[in-house]
Amino acid sequence: MMGTAENDDWGDECSVIGDKGEIGFIDFDDDKSVCSYNPIDEGPVVISVPFPFVGGKPRSIPAGETTADSITLKNTTSDPVELWAVKIFCSNPEDSYTLSLMEPPSANSDVESIRGFLEASSLEDRVLQPGQTLTIWLSCKPKDIGLHTSVVHFDVEDDRIERVVFLLSEDKVSQSLASNKPYSRASRKKHFIVDEYVKGCRPARAITQGSKYRLLPYPIPKNIRELVESKQVPDAITVGLTRENYGNYFSNLLIMEEIHLEEEMRAYDMECVTIRRKGTQFLALEVPGLAERRPSLVNGDFIVAKLANEDANNTSYQGFIHRVEADEVLLKFRLDFHQRHRDGDLYNVRFTYNRTNMKRLYQAIQVAEDLPTELLFPSQFSRRRVIKTTPMVPLSCNLNEEQMCSVEMILGCKGAPPYVIHGPPGTGKTMTLVEAILQLYTTKMGARILVCASSNSAADHILEKLINKEVVNVKENEIFRLNATSRSYEDVQPDNIRFCFFDELVFKCPPLKALLRYRIIISTYMSASLLYAEGIQQGHFSHIFLDEAGQSSEPETMISIANLSRRETVIVLAGDPMQLGPVIYSRDAEAYGLGKSYLERLFECEFYDSEDANFVTKLVRNYRCHPAILDLPSKLFYNGELIACKEDTGSSSDWMDLLPNKEFPVLFVGIQGCDEREGSNPSWFNRIEASKVVQIIKKLSASANLSEADIGIITPYRQQVLKLKKALETFDMLDVKVGSVEQFQGQERQVIIISTVRSTIKHNEFDKTYCLGFLSNPRRFNVAVTRARSLLIIVGNPHIISKDTYWEKLLWHCADNNSYQGCPLPERQEFAEKDPIQEDNLNFDEEYPQPSEEVEWGETVQAGEIPKPVMDEAEWSDGWK
Repeated sequence: MMGTAENDDWGDECSVIGDKGEIGFIDFDDDKSVCSYNPIDEGPVVISVPFPFVGGKPRSIPAGETTADSITLKNTTSDPVELWAVKIFCSNPEDSYTLSLMEPPSANSDVESIRGFLEASSLEDRVLQPGQTLTIWLSCKPKDIGLHTSVVHFDVEDDRIERVVFLLSEDKVSQSLASNKPYSRASRKKHFIVDEYVKGCRPARAITQGSKYRLLPYPIPKNIRELVESKQVPDAITVGLTRENYGNYFSNLLIMEEIHLEEEMRAYDMECVTIRRKGTQFLALEVPGLAERRPSLVNGDFIVAKLANEDANNTSYQGFIHRVEADEVLLKFRLDFHQRHRDGDLYNVRFTYNRTNMKRLYQAIQVAEDLPTELLFPSQFSRRRVIKTTPMVPLSCNLNEEQMCSVEMILGCKGAPPYVIHGPPGTGKTMTLVEAILQLYTTKMGARILVCASSNSAADHILEKLINKEVVNVKENEIFRLNATSRSYEDVQPDNIRFCFFDELVFKCPPLKALLRYRIIISTYMSASLLYAEGIQQGHFSHIFLDEAGQSSEPETMISIANLSRRETVIVLAGDPMQLGPVIYSRDAEAYGLGKSYLERLFECEFYDSEDANFVTKLVRNYRCHPAILDLPSKLFYNGELIACKEDTGSSSDWMDLLPNKEFPVLFVGIQGCDEREGSNPSWFNRIEASKVVQIIKKLSASANLSEADIGIITPYRQQVLKLKKALETFDMLDVKVGSVEQFQGQERQVIIISTVRSTIKHNEFDKTYCLGFLSNPRRFNVAVTRARSLLIIVGNPHIISKDTYWEKLLWHCADNNSYQGCPLPERQEFAEKDPIQEDNLNFDEEYPQPSEEVEWGETVQAGEIPKPVMDEAEWSDGWK
């Protein structure tokens, strides 16, 4: 029972408990003093510490079961000492801890022991005789998972001694995700030097016409390399971007990026690893992280290997990658290497960085220097153009007012400057582009159209919309989907293969004569370079459409614009500068301008910033989200202009029981877990949050009207992704997608669950410095909270989340609408309003900005679908603190 407790040793009766205190969030990892005691300095009575930490972390206990620990109070003097009270000052969750004079009975105890056991919140009035030791018991019975905290006060005469207790309540799911290996910082690798190597066996290329224009080598100048490697910034960058230094400015930024990528590739080098025979032709090397494209390796790349147990001057051999499988690559070296190899041999392996894509970017920037001013710097374009439009009848769907205006402007546009479709999430940017393309196809027989997207999946999506025969019958011989050679044949939907060109199941670019016949060509940004290489001239395309333009760097955008357009080419960009920007690996290159997309830079021009209809159309009608989901991002990022147009916004019976407010489908579940790392991996995970997410999914999946594929989980740390996937596999929930914000940009799900992971303030500044996690990144916040169509659930520690302006607003947005559950809320803070456009560090994602699937014989391309986060905490370990 709680309250009064009777015991002969304590007088007739204990006093009735007084008012309890309140406990907020105590961050044991940030404030070590709360669990560091020196009993000798506290006075005549030495009090032990209940539930001491194990390995620097709270002890783990099972949810639903009572766990107890003894507390000893020893009078170390020769005089009696009065113990006025022992009481639980406060607990979180409330009433989760109790005190008793007897050891709590176990589950196997007899009925009398159980009935005779008394527990209370307070024990009072006691005299400790000289040398006497008193033992009392502190018990905790957690009803749910999460951190359980208590503050116990001991009033010894006029002194008050305090003990703070932390216990981590777990269930079977969280326990199954526990680390088997404590975290220790990985030691730095000793990289072996490769000056020369014996060449390997390159994969056979499909028969091809060959490129008409070969890429130049674009070597990095020695003086610039030395400058960048010494952490200095070239003068061409510090002066900023101008019309005169355009090529030099971006070339230096690309050099900074390339040098960083070279260094990053070194992190994947392997020591003392085995290579095994596979079949009669290949040797197989297992590469940890390969399934996550870390490192990103494709057919045609190569490694350098040499025996680890011989002299350092031993010969190095080049091995070409002939096939990439789930977690291993199949290699071919020179024949004598295969002959001398034994499966037990140990090798040192060096991965090499493929420069092809970087050379494409250097080439594009070089050519872009000669573009007309109205394309590169519309702000210096003095004439205010007026586009003449004519009414048109929509082909693909019913267009709203803004979409109609946009298409009419595109049809009336005669050339530079570019036209922009600025659309927040879910406003139909891609559908508007599709409508404009189909209008051009059907009404302008001389139109030649290039469509570029940031990923293969996005390009495929556009193809599928264009070939929908219910809309317009686009002739099969007039539309072409260009794929990089490295793209897997199996990656393309069978219905789309007929629009591709391949030889022996290997994609390639058709010869110039064939390319010139197509009226519509669809490509990724990087693969558009194949068209120029094959001989297509500037001006061949009357229209160039760039979808998701905010996600690509300016040099990427210039691959198609600089190589394939002229002043009269109509260039259309669609995107949202308030969502995640380009994936940039070098923090310095990002900060100095490589992280700013061409789309975003256009908005520095008055014509675009003022939303002049002759330059830009802003789409404001959102067809994706429930109004309650859309409300906050609309106010924070879009001046409250977004109009919720989603049909069927009524509450769904599928999740009625989950929502405190049935009319408000945004739920914040507050939980105080514990963020951890394991092994030598510096990536964070929170298994308490992972278990809570699984609980929620199990409740959602119980509905017959909601499939697993309708649910997505967004989390910022790679290790949390892996832990969640492992937990979901246990319950055979394989169709729930788990990934980073980048992996969800451009996608949506009926239900989105966000796991924020962090549960200590200690690492906030580090995360902010290196742009990790969710904090201090408004664009990441914007994308994360706008992926859900009907239900958004945030699982996290409100005391950590509230340290960020945007997440704090979301927290109280939920609380004010009676849609918060879980641990007690923090005190409400008043933040100064910030302009999200002016925020620093907007373009980084902690996890997975990642080179993409589309490459040309070992080339690596940046993709929006599975991006390797711009800055993964796994790459910025505590060695950088």
